[in-house]
Amino acid sequence: MAQKVRVRYAPSPTGYQHIGGIRTALFDYFFAKASGGDFILRIEDTDQTRSFEGALEDIYDTFEWLGIDYDEGPKKDGPYAPYIQSQRVDIYKKYAKELVDKGHAYYCYCDSERLEKVRKEKEQNKEQQGYDRKCRDLSKEEEEDLKKKNPNPVIRLKVPLDGSTVFEDIIFGRIDFDNKTLQDFVLLKSDGFPTYHLASVVDDHLMEITHVLRGQEWLPSAANHMLLFKAFNWTPPVYCHLPLIMGEDGQKLSKRHGATQVIEFKNQGYLPEALINFVILLGWSFNDKDEVFSVEQLKKIFTIDKINKSPAAFNYSKLKWFNGLYIRNMDNEKLLNLIIPYYKQKSMISENVTEDEIQILRKIVPLIKERIEILADAPQISFFMFGELPEYKNWDMIIPKNVEKKTVINILNDAKEILYNLGSQKDEDLQHQLYELTAKHGVKAGAVFMPIRIALTGTNKSPDLFPVMNALGRDKVMFRLEKAVEKLKN
Repeated sequence: MAQKVRVRYAPSPTGYQHIGGIRTALFDYFFAKASGGDFILRIEDTDQTRSFEGALEDIYDTFEWLGIDYDEGPKKDGPYAPYIQSQRVDIYKKYAKELVDKGHAYYCYCDSERLEKVRKEKEQNKEQQGYDRKCRDLSKEEEEDLKKKNPNPVIRLKVPLDGSTVFEDIIFGRIDFDNKTLQDFVLLKSDGFPTYHLASVVDDHLMEITHVLRGQEWLPSAANHMLLFKAFNWTPPVYCHLPLIMGEDGQKLSKRHGATQVIEFKNQGYLPEALINFVILLGWSFNDKDEVFSVEQLKKIFTIDKINKSPAAFNYSKLKWFNGLYIRNMDNEKLLNLIIPYYKQKSMISENVTEDEIQILRKIVPLIKERIEILADAPQISFFMFGELPEYKNWDMIIPKNVEKKTVINILNDAKEILYNLGSQKDEDLQHQLYELTAKHGVKAGAVFMPIRIALTGTNKSPDLFPVMNALGRDKVMFRLEKAVEKLKN
């Protein structure tokens, strides 16, 4: 029987969750689910200097928002707990010492001052950067002497001085590293905490991880990890380095391209299912035609053999398209509840929403559902539904080009008489009567409908006119048309 798939997402709490990390988490998650395997969340917080308050909670919040349910992790302990590396330091110390005892690693007593001196000398001599291995083959006497000066040495791996380190990557194939280009990297720091390399390898082995999916930028680290697995005489997991995520300008995705943190997309009003659908296609495709996938579908069909080698382009317009698609397919009541916070932010409704405000929002949802791409768009598109009169953003456009002000006043007065029957006559009949005003006043249709739209909504880009008028109700329509006429007269 094939070994059960076990994958892990191992973020560091050094910043808010970003698209690259979440892409890895989603690939891990759906691969595990589709394979009948386990998905583990492991927190790699051994770099205490870079960790900051709020980052760990952001990991948990992001998983909850996206609906990623891990099988083992900090809040769901399994047989390999704890899953937070800072709570596993004694384990790493034990394995680092084991490598020293077996002759695969050594204590290095060089301080930061000496290391900086070596760096500068190598730079001046145009030599390959890196540690000069001064402490690699110390005699017992030399080591005892150095230990008195520096009782807290680091532990470095003895990297082979010749030959090569080779491994197979699912995406990039055979990767061959010349050992002469590699450094005797640190395993255990002077404060007793492990480096990423040691902690990651030890945990992947102890937690029986079968596949490691991570970003292509980690490819250079693979040599270090292969050397560690060999030193421990452990079988390494299968590695799958994911293609880079680029901006549309061909440069690596960064802040200059727009939002990159998941919390930013969440706050702007992107839906988790839309973000998941979009992100899963950054370097993966099921076939040449399908691109809309539910979470349940992905749990069944996702395979790592369909991951592409080429960099993936992050297209913000495409993400908005996905989001709009999911919004349009959403239940109206669910959409109503999702947009409430955005109206509160704009102080358009009360903090404790009243029933009257809920009723207004219920009228708004059908008007905006086809027009919004993100939830934050909702207040901007429907501001005219609040208050007695809208803020007239385009008032100067209420008088169309080549049409006299008097004509517009007459059109609005005629529209008042027609729309007095709003709700008692069919919309189609009322619309036909409004169209008849074009012949009466000798103008085009736009010169009739645009002044009405601006009078009622304050903008020339509102949702369809008759649904808007029905949502406003006859009394508000009459009131606003009358105010528009007064404003034009004055």
